[in-house]
Amino acid sequence: MPDGMYPTTTTDLASKRRELAPETEAAFIAFSQQVFAAGELPVKTKQLIAVAVAHVTQCPYCIKGHTRAALRHGASQQELMEAIWVAAEMRAGAAYAHSALAMEQMQKAAGPASG
Repeated sequence: MPDGMYPTTTTDLASKRRELAPETEAAFIAFSQQVFAAGELPVKTKQLIAVAVAHVTQCPYCIKGHTRAALRHGASQQELMEAIWVAAEMRAGAAYAHSALAMEQMQKAAGPASG
């Protein structure tokens, strides 16, 4: 049963994607495995970052998958929620920062007399 407007991921869907572009899928999987491998950052930290980014990009599949992965790699529920709050602040902060663009246009529209 689909979850709202997003279809449930299935093995059939994965097979079809692989069938349509096998080399690209293989490259993407290899890239993903490399990105999420332990390096200077531990896997748990990378998964917490992914959870935060997934909330900003609003990808339900990524939110679910990376939350599960973060938990598997030892993240606590508190760490996950903290990462989500960081994402929320960054999203709100971007709107606040970009208000400068609107303010610039308002100033231009008001003409040279405004300060």
